[in-house]
Amino acid sequence: MAITAAMVKELRETSGAGMMDAKKALTETDGDMEAAIDWLRTKGLAKAAKKSGRTAAEGLVAVAVDGGSAVAVEVNSETDFVGKNAEFQGMVASIAEAALKVDDIDALNAAEINGKPVATVLTDAIAKIGENMTLRRMQKISGDKVVSYVHNAVTEGMGKIGVLVAMTGDNEAFGRQVAMHIAAANPASLSEADLDPAVVEKEKQVQIDIARESGKPEQVIEKMIEGRMKKFIAESTLLGQAFVVNPDLTVEAAAKEAGVTVTGFVRLEVGEGIEVVKEDFAAEVAKTAAGA
Repeated sequence: MAITAAMVKELRETSGAGMMDAKKALTETDGDMEAAIDWLRTKGLAKAAKKSGRTAAEGLVAVAVDGGSAVAVEVNSETDFVGKNAEFQGMVASIAEAALKVDDIDALNAAEINGKPVATVLTDAIAKIGENMTLRRMQKISGDKVVSYVHNAVTEGMGKIGVLVAMTGDNEAFGRQVAMHIAAANPASLSEADLDPAVVEKEKQVQIDIARESGKPEQVIEKMIEGRMKKFIAESTLLGQAFVVNPDLTVEAAAKEAGVTVTGFVRLEVGEGIEVVKEDFAAEVAKTAAGA
């Protein structure tokens, strides 16, 4: 029996399974919709899809470096416990390696690991481990040299915060210090030129409102704002921040002393920006008991 796009669409909407899984299920069952649903349930794929609405804010960030090119990926799970699972860690490491060969998250989802698309590998893991998981984001960077650092590492190359530093100059020890600084200080950008203008303008307006509350003359307020914005930009940019290893120097000045120019960085932290809705304990137990 010919499997039509409409049949695949109907099965996807009924089961929540992915397109390729739905098509395979219909092919295996000769287009029988009920049998296809049972096939998906047998494979654990329908069960996995039901979990897709649950918030996944834990998990791991993994980094992978190949010469002057590097990538950081974030794969989320529902609980921190899964991040300690060796099978989950192996999957995340494989995804990071696959990410070195692609340019964006869509291409990564389609990239293959052992003959399966990454999206399918994730679906299979959801069905097996029993938690929702998402490939949330990836960021790539390149330079003459790229140094990586992972904070709170659970195993080599992955943990809660992953940092990549691109630079010129052969001083890997200094590059690692800068990466550790980035993990701790979380700069918004490399330099003032890279700062989001909207963020700068918002901060300036806040400082203007605060200064005017003081009742000082406008010419005094202008000087106050100038000083406060200069401080804000210094604290927000990597090159302007006081270097954690030597606070008497900015990162830019420390790099110059080390014979290095920092040209870019990536910092990914697990769950950053994800809103987690907390349920009371009784509700969580009830949901678990109901098999949600």
